[in-house]
Amino acid sequence: MGNMRVFLASLATPGRFRRWSGVLLPWLWVAAGVLLAGGLGWGLLVAPPDWQQGETVRILYVHVPAAWLAMGGWTALALAGLVHLIWRDALAGEALAVLARTGAVFTVVCLATGSLWGRPMWGAWWVWDARLTSVLVLLFLYLGVLLLPSAFDDRARGTRAAAILALAGTVNLPVVKFSVDWWSTLHQPASITRLDAPAMHASILWPLLVSAAGFALLFAALALWQLRVGLEERRLERRCQRFVREARDGN
Repeated sequence: MGNMRVFLASLATPGRFRRWSGVLLPWLWVAAGVLLAGGLGWGLLVAPPDWQQGETVRILYVHVPAAWLAMGGWTALALAGLVHLIWRDALAGEALAVLARTGAVFTVVCLATGSLWGRPMWGAWWVWDARLTSVLVLLFLYLGVLLLPSAFDDRARGTRAAAILALAGTVNLPVVKFSVDWWSTLHQPASITRLDAPAMHASILWPLLVSAAGFALLFAALALWQLRVGLEERRLERRCQRFVREARDGN
């Protein structure tokens, strides 16, 4: 266990992270593009309409993956916050802002597509349904993690506060997940309860899973890319600060 932790810590050093992420990132972009093109093309153009919802069911090929990644992104965010709080890991601290930004985007996509889906199904763009409201709270939590570091004079303190919020916000995930079971809501219950017997026809399920895999790889690629850009910005900042100090000392 100790050796594994040392190995993972070595991969998280900025230099090694830049090297292995630089190799991995192009493959992630390509794989995400292929799966998204296949999954969305399959779902939007080939898969049959639903017998109840008709053509509007095609929104699920974007809405459902976005909803999964909104929750999955917060799980990754909480793990980054835990690592930062325990080991004061700088890369994990940088990942907090990256994951919050990416997760917020997918949460907005989830809410927007859900609104588009709800209009023909419920007759309203928005209702204060338990599922919708808890996802909206999730978006506010993402924005809180994103804004907290700049709310403190000491950015390190702000990052620690964001890490604490990332951990505290996990209490909302079960609410999002089980809200349709705990309360009477307009939102339909989960259609994929078991992979061996989902309440969804295979002609709709399989393009959904392919699309979800593509969106998941897109999330990972966006996060890695932003993290690399952020590390490069920090490195340039340190170089500029060192240059200014050396110039001032020289005078």
